[in-house]
Amino acid sequence: MSRSKRVIKYTHLELNRDVPAPAGYYTPTREVRLRYDGRDVLYVVNQTVIDSSCCGVSDFASALVPGFIVKWRSERNKDGNPESVVDPVSDGQDRDKIRKIIRDTEHVRQTEFW
Repeated sequence: MSRSKRVIKYTHLELNRDVPAPAGYYTPTREVRLRYDGRDVLYVVNQTVIDSSCCGVSDFASALVPGFIVKWRSERNKDGNPESVVDPVSDGQDRDKIRKIIRDTEHVRQTEFW
């Protein structure tokens, strides 16, 4: 496992509340701390709806992986939302293994990494 030298803040979104997106919206349904290779990886399961594209309506489960948790909910942003510090997963083999774990566990159609 390689470790990146770039840590960033992840703002936790309210669960079960729709978030507008360019072609529809997504709804974060739960956050998961996955133990992987001695560290915790944060991923968020979303219900994604694409309802304003030329290709019709699509509704599917997806996952977002901000990264390895460095500091859990250590601050709050100006709106009062908790923020965590994460280290994005940069290694391709780690991404593939994490993607497979999430796919097999959550049965999501798509997994995105920061």
